[in-house]
Amino acid sequence: MRKEFIQLFRDKRTRPLLVISPLVQLIIFGYVVTTDVRDIRVAMMDQCKTPESRQLIDAFDANRTFRVTHYSDNPKALEDLLLHRKVDMVVKIPPDFSQTIRKGQTAPIQILVDGSMSNMASVRIAYSMTLLQQFNIKFIHELYGRKMEYRSIDARIRTWYNPNLDSRNFYVPGIVAFLIMLLTLLFTSMAIIREKESGTMEQLIVTPLKPSEFIMGKTIPYIIVAESQMVMVTILAILWFHVPFKGSAALLFLATCLFLLSTLAIGLVISTVSSTKQQAVMTTFFFAMPFFMLSGFVFPIANMPRLVQWFTYLNPLRYLLVIIRGIFLKGVGLEVLWPQFLAMTILGIAMFSGAVNRFKKRLD
Repeated sequence: MRKEFIQLFRDKRTRPLLVISPLVQLIIFGYVVTTDVRDIRVAMMDQCKTPESRQLIDAFDANRTFRVTHYSDNPKALEDLLLHRKVDMVVKIPPDFSQTIRKGQTAPIQILVDGSMSNMASVRIAYSMTLLQQFNIKFIHELYGRKMEYRSIDARIRTWYNPNLDSRNFYVPGIVAFLIMLLTLLFTSMAIIREKESGTMEQLIVTPLKPSEFIMGKTIPYIIVAESQMVMVTILAILWFHVPFKGSAALLFLATCLFLLSTLAIGLVISTVSSTKQQAVMTTFFFAMPFFMLSGFVFPIANMPRLVQWFTYLNPLRYLLVIIRGIFLKGVGLEVLWPQFLAMTILGIAMFSGAVNRFKKRLD
């Protein structure tokens, strides 16, 4: 263990990766990975040119989510704006807009949205529908002199654990888990490779160390480093991004230890089957990307094909994400998260036992 710490911190190129890299990556990912729609660029085509149509344009322009950037009476020009991604949405007001609504009838409005990014398009349409509904209620009140509402169910929605629906509160805890997984896989996968390339592997083989003792000496330093990184990025998530932390820090520490059993075991297996550092790095990313995609970090597991959902049960990152978001946002404990803790314990013990047996075979 002492030798491993010396080798780990003696390399000047490794020190920034241990301290600066997770902090920088958390800041970058924390700002980049978001689904919040803040600035929707809108192009307007007003064929009516009346006070009523102007009120509708002002309703879009006064909203902080929308920004009217272009006005045009040429449909082809508006299509080119969408094609070149200069605007996100086009609103066309027909010539008989004012005349129709003054009669108390329903006036059609055409909204064109760039659907190349389907998720963003759906959010933009939903925001537009909300704005139009508010405009309708306001205009009916001005037209008839009293408040009139549609006959509909009065849904009063309360969002728990993330009242403002900030996607940062959802993604940043997941980024913390992903960074810990990536860094531990990367460093552990090169632990035995470093001994092979430096020519000290034969010396370690002839020592009276048991394979389990050798692996403990190799992994305990990385457990300490990973827990230290977890503390750093958690503090940064709370203080910098203002992500609420409502649960137990001790429970988060325990969950990280159980998670590290799996990631360190996979890293050790990669290290035993690889001959060079380049092979170890490539194999690490071969494991890291499926873990990331099948964890529910971005795409809900329930939306995946049934066969793929079965594979996610072998992914330890899946369980850690549930735990870390539950601790951060909900403040829940073992009474709720025990299935995830149990699954990570079983996976960790199985994977670590396999890593020990694999290394034992390499000693023979």
